[in-house]
Amino acid sequence: MKYKYIFGPVPSRRLNISLGVDLVPHKVCSYNCIYCECGKTTNLTTERKEYVPTKVVLEELNDYLNRYPKPDYVTFSGSGEPTLHKDVGKIISFIKSEYPDIKIAILTNGSLFNDSNVRREILEADVILPSLDSAIEETFKRIDRPYGKLRIKSIIDGMIEFRKEYKGQIWLEVFIIEGINSDKVNLNELKRAIIEIKPDKIQLNTLDRPGTENWVKSVSQKILEDIVEYWNLDNVEIISKYKRREVKSYRDDVENAIIETIRRRPCTIEDLQGILSLHINELNKYIDVLENEGKIAAKIENRGIFYYNQSNFK
Repeated sequence: MKYKYIFGPVPSRRLNISLGVDLVPHKVCSYNCIYCECGKTTNLTTERKEYVPTKVVLEELNDYLNRYPKPDYVTFSGSGEPTLHKDVGKIISFIKSEYPDIKIAILTNGSLFNDSNVRREILEADVILPSLDSAIEETFKRIDRPYGKLRIKSIIDGMIEFRKEYKGQIWLEVFIIEGINSDKVNLNELKRAIIEIKPDKIQLNTLDRPGTENWVKSVSQKILEDIVEYWNLDNVEIISKYKRREVKSYRDDVENAIIETIRRRPCTIEDLQGILSLHINELNKYIDVLENEGKIAAKIENRGIFYYNQSNFK
C-alpha cells in the first residue's frame, strides 16, 4: 500500500522513532507562525471537519502496523493543526484498541483546548505536546498570527482545564525568538501561565533553520540557559540541535537520496518533496541531521531556502 496520510517513521529528538499521522492538507492551521518550518498557512481556520478521509487513515495505520516494526510513538503532526480534524478522537481510540502497546503523541498548538469536545477526544493519548509562545496578546499575535477569533487568555484557560482532566504527560514547548518574547515582561507572563497549566515538562526551543519569515532570528544557547535560570523551575529543558547523531537515521537510503539529489542541483524542501515523494516533516527530520553533521548546507535565495551538498556549497 502506498501511504498518503502517514509518513516515516522518522527520528525525533523528543520521541525517538515516530510514525507520523497527518490529518490536514498542507497547510491548514489555526496559526500562521512566523517560525514554522512548513511554510505559510494557506487556510487559516478554526473549523473542525473531516479534512482527510478517516477511513483511509485507519486503513493505512492498520496496514503499516501489521507489516513493519512498531514505532516508539504514533505521532499526530504534519502539515497543520491535527485537532482541526473532527475524527481525531476516533483514530486515537482505534490505535489504543487495536495496538494498545503503542504510545500516542499529539503535537498541537493548543488553540482549540478551550473546546471541551477537543479536550475529551485526545484524553487517551500518552503525551500531548502543546505550544505556548507568549501569554501576552500583542506578542501572541505577532508570533503566532492566529485566526481572528482566537485569544491567548482563552487558549491558556483551555490548557489549564485540560491539565485537570488529563492523566498523561504534557510537554509544553515554548519557542523563544530574540527581541520578541525573550524580554523579562514576556518571560514573567509566560512563567505565570506555565505555573497555572502545570505541564510535566517545559521545553525551550528556538529557530534551527529559517522559518516562514526569513527575518526571524534564533537566540543563543546562553540566552536559553539564562531563561532556565531566570524562571527557576524544576522541569525546564532546552531542546538541543543535532550536535551529533543522537538519534540514528531510521533509513540510510533516505539520507543517500537527499545527498545524491542535491549533489546534482540545489533544491528547496518542496523540490525534494516532489522528487523523493516524501512528507515534508519526514524530510525536515533528515535535513536536520544532515545539516548538523556538515553534509549539506542551507542558503536563502529568492525562491526560498535551498539545500546544497556541502562539498560544492558557495
